[in-house]
Amino acid sequence: MHADLLLHGALVLDGTGDAAVRRDVAIVGDRIAAGAVSAAAHTIDLRGLVLAPGFIDIHTHSDVSLLHDSAGESKVLQGVTTEVVGNCGFSAFPVGPGPAHTAGLTAHLGRLGDAPARIGWTGLDDYAAALGPLALNVATLVGHGALRIAAMDDPYGPATPRDVTAMARLLDDALTAGAHGMSTGLTHTPSSYAPAAEIEALTAVCARHGALYATHARAVAGGEFAAVDEALGAAGRTGVRLQYSHLALNEPGNWGRHADALRRFEDAAASGLDAGFDVYPYDASSSALIQYLPEWVQKDPAGADRRRALAAIAEGWYGGIPWHWDRVAISDAADPELVGLTLGQIADLWARPPEEVVLDLCAAPDGESVQAVLHYRREEDVRAFLTHPLAMVGSDGNAVPVAGRGKPHPRSFGTFPRVLGRYVRERGELALADAVRRMTSAPADRLGLADRGRIRAGAVADLVAFDPTAVADRATFTDPRRAPAGVALTIVAGRVVMRDGNVGAERPGKVLRRG
Repeated sequence: MHADLLLHGALVLDGTGDAAVRRDVAIVGDRIAAGAVSAAAHTIDLRGLVLAPGFIDIHTHSDVSLLHDSAGESKVLQGVTTEVVGNCGFSAFPVGPGPAHTAGLTAHLGRLGDAPARIGWTGLDDYAAALGPLALNVATLVGHGALRIAAMDDPYGPATPRDVTAMARLLDDALTAGAHGMSTGLTHTPSSYAPAAEIEALTAVCARHGALYATHARAVAGGEFAAVDEALGAAGRTGVRLQYSHLALNEPGNWGRHADALRRFEDAAASGLDAGFDVYPYDASSSALIQYLPEWVQKDPAGADRRRALAAIAEGWYGGIPWHWDRVAISDAADPELVGLTLGQIADLWARPPEEVVLDLCAAPDGESVQAVLHYRREEDVRAFLTHPLAMVGSDGNAVPVAGRGKPHPRSFGTFPRVLGRYVRERGELALADAVRRMTSAPADRLGLADRGRIRAGAVADLVAFDPTAVADRATFTDPRRAPAGVALTIVAGRVVMRDGNVGAERPGKVLRRG
């Protein structure tokens, strides 16, 4: 057999969790080939490295960032070959008719960091065309917030039966076009306005298609475990496959209670539910700051009754989680002087109460896109969730250039090398083969990507090579825009897109359709 590319001498982890085997891997076209190689057009020597399937990031927010920059540099440098977008109720489609719907979705997508310059698409097909050639693949979910904005004249309120029918029809169309499922963002407006009955009507559509339901669960002070119960209840009543997004404990009173959350998933699995979760390996979260305002303030921070809004903010976020003002740092804002400062520091700088700082930041013209990092988690909980058998790895980050503005959460730059370096090599809390499985075949199976996530003959040649003795994240909260160490090679569809820290001009990625 004549190969287009021969990868020589690596320890191969095939993605299944089996032990590594030293062997050559041949690629013909975009596929992994079987059989003896008589000659190869190109050979890359990978002795001393591990070769694994390309990492599949099951939870990302690259819906807009990949429109701005097709390289996906921060992810390709980690060995990520597929981004799953459309999470937390956000997606770039569907788009309702008329300028009001387009403007509403544009503003909504601004919470991901950057709003699209122009929305010139309506559904998955033309959104895929707008993405154009990419360095890595994209698989899409449909955001419940986007469904509400497309289907309703006023998405910030109760949906009528006709509205729910319209959303179900849009969801059905998107799943038929190849979207992999639906997501909710039940702390983000307008998704947060939906009662359980609305969510279940839509997850039933996913269940009919065999598609996935990913949920950024509802959050109310004192209700972290109730949020898990709500998500599992929807899965139990509709039969949908559940992916619980970025499992964590954010309420200080619940820190250390990981067993209470995990027991719920274990009981659900024992009862026959198809339910799992993803985790990113950091003890801090990040989101649009506006998410932490009451729903009625999120709708119009500038127009809200100021006295009432300030009193509600002062009571805590999500209705009562206490603010620790120096645990919340601004990671991106129009005023670069604020980036990296905590809310407490800004309050001192402005000589104003911190609740006024929060409201005024969110009420500014760019308020939807002000981003914050919240240090509201414990390492012991992160470790327990990450190492649980039902867990897989998802960054909750964006594919962005390494050079850029702001100080975004380091998860966009270091999630996968951090797992391999910190939790495998340094701490020994995950076996290398199992960690790779959680990043490759596990998310591929979750999404139904039959020809990705494993190194086997006939599979698409999405691959990563890394040095197990050196792989590590180098991004920090104070200096996040740093490439990882120890990732030597990223291949997408048989073509080298990154080698030795350099992302090239190849753009073999595509939008992957369900089925």
